[in-house]
Amino acid sequence: MAALIIAFTVLAVLPLVLYFINPYFWEDFKFAVTLIRIGVRLNQIGKKFYSVLDCFLDKVASHPHKTFLLFEESSYSYSQADKESSKAARALSGCLEPGDTVALLLGNEPMFVFLWLAAAKLGCTAALLNCNLRSKSLLHCFSCCDAKVLVAGADLKAAVEEILPTLKEQGIRVFILSEHCDVEGIESLSDKINNASDEPLSPQLRANLTLKSPALYIFTSGTTGLPKAAVIDHDRIWKATFLQFMVGVRSDDIVYINLPLYHTAGFLMGLTGAINLGITIVLRRKFSASNFWDDCRKHNVTVIQYIGEIMRYLCNTPKKDNDRDHKVRLAVGNGIRADAWAEFLQRFGDIRVCECYGATEGNAGFVNYIGKIGAIGKEHFLYKKTCPYSLIRYDTEKEEPVRDSKGFCMEVPVGETGLLIGKIGKGTEFTGYAKNKQQTEKKKLRDVFVKGDLYFNSGDLLRIDKEGFVYFQDRIGDTFRWKGENVATTEVADHLVMLDSVEEANVYGVKVPGHEGRIGMAALRLKENMDFDGKAIYQHVKNCLPSYARPRFIRLQDALAVTGTYKPMKMKLAEEGFNPAVIENPLFFLQDGQGYIPMTQEIFNSITEGSLRL
Repeated sequence: MAALIIAFTVLAVLPLVLYFINPYFWEDFKFAVTLIRIGVRLNQIGKKFYSVLDCFLDKVASHPHKTFLLFEESSYSYSQADKESSKAARALSGCLEPGDTVALLLGNEPMFVFLWLAAAKLGCTAALLNCNLRSKSLLHCFSCCDAKVLVAGADLKAAVEEILPTLKEQGIRVFILSEHCDVEGIESLSDKINNASDEPLSPQLRANLTLKSPALYIFTSGTTGLPKAAVIDHDRIWKATFLQFMVGVRSDDIVYINLPLYHTAGFLMGLTGAINLGITIVLRRKFSASNFWDDCRKHNVTVIQYIGEIMRYLCNTPKKDNDRDHKVRLAVGNGIRADAWAEFLQRFGDIRVCECYGATEGNAGFVNYIGKIGAIGKEHFLYKKTCPYSLIRYDTEKEEPVRDSKGFCMEVPVGETGLLIGKIGKGTEFTGYAKNKQQTEKKKLRDVFVKGDLYFNSGDLLRIDKEGFVYFQDRIGDTFRWKGENVATTEVADHLVMLDSVEEANVYGVKVPGHEGRIGMAALRLKENMDFDGKAIYQHVKNCLPSYARPRFIRLQDALAVTGTYKPMKMKLAEEGFNPAVIENPLFFLQDGQGYIPMTQEIFNSITEGSLRL
């Protein structure tokens, strides 16, 4: 009897003990179970090749009449999508062989999905071209992947015609999604698809594929030059696909995809993740803050995706009485700032926000399965064991890792900022960029901790606190050095948007003649009907930031330029500097003791001549 009482007492007290040791014990435990289940599934997939296409076909067999895609006023069941993709495959089969690459230049529409499935059915690789690219950049991306065929949307005919002479020289077959086309060198495809059979294609067409076969080319945003084609094999597709399962998306959910399908977030985290779970997708051409919640209400959406500043855009829409009238329970994505996160929850209700971190070509990532505001993820012993990574010291001035006397890198202690690197090995490969050995090698770090080891350089500076929460600090190249101190642009921007008058902030470093490093500058977009108050902003940055981190120049803009994934563009702004003769926007200079005053040519000349000390 006494033993029984002791046992019950231990069981009763155990949860409290575990909580005091680790307040996130149960969340960590549940996440461990999820990781084990994913590991078992990946092992099964590896024993006998099984692609996301095979998964889709299994879903077609198990629930053919379930809605797969909702787009504007159209609806496609899993069975209908299967037939449409088979028709597209047959229409293209005459000019594609297994192993060939077909380039897709389309915006978000059902045919994008059908053409990708068609390429997969033919045993081909799909190159997902950014439909916003033109001329030289578009031709560069097309050339990276050695595509034999280009398929473009009808609305992108002009973009295709720009590069058509070069495509004709290379013998590329060019199709456009229309019933007819009168341009020599461009063939219509819609008519051929409509007339094709919807009978299933032979699995033998993809009989030679393995998990290491290239399945996709997804292009980087090209913020530091021309885009690079990340090689995505079938194994990597699966790892990204499981993210939805990892964060708790269920088979009865309805996911809303308004992110571009040519990027990782929309395609892998969104589309293929939904296919794995056999759920319904609501697809929109592009993100619209004003229509976002109406779409969610109309289609009973339960899961939404976000990237970059999307959450802030939603918070900036006029408040309505029905802001909380929706069925959304989960938001999945990356790039949300802490202030927008808190405001989003306060305004739109009890929605679980699951912030994630990763790169298209990267081999290490994080998931904030706890939901702690501001963190991009949380460390987990099981994940780190299977995907080894480290944060190492990085010299932002020399733009290289710091090495000790023996030539090895040094890990940073808990709480300090370091460069994230992921160990390259079996299961954590880095497949690199197509036809770009130089950039592929540039992302590799050798002899990091011991001779012969190899790591992937993420290019991101992160910080991990004592509880294991991971925080994004900055990108290499975005962080700058002034007065011997590192300045994290993200941190400064976070402080600036706390001002009542500031809607958006983009912080970057600019060169000053006669000075080492770069001095801080910020491009701001003010809230509607708000004026620039130089004294108030100065007082705020003075209270929040050390002197070296305070932006010395401020530039006002009506709209801040962003990439296709809603990341602030800094390079062009940094090149333009702080010359009032060059910049047409309102420009201000931080005069010590006075605040931000209008920037004049006289001040500029004094700075460049060295008579005004910074």
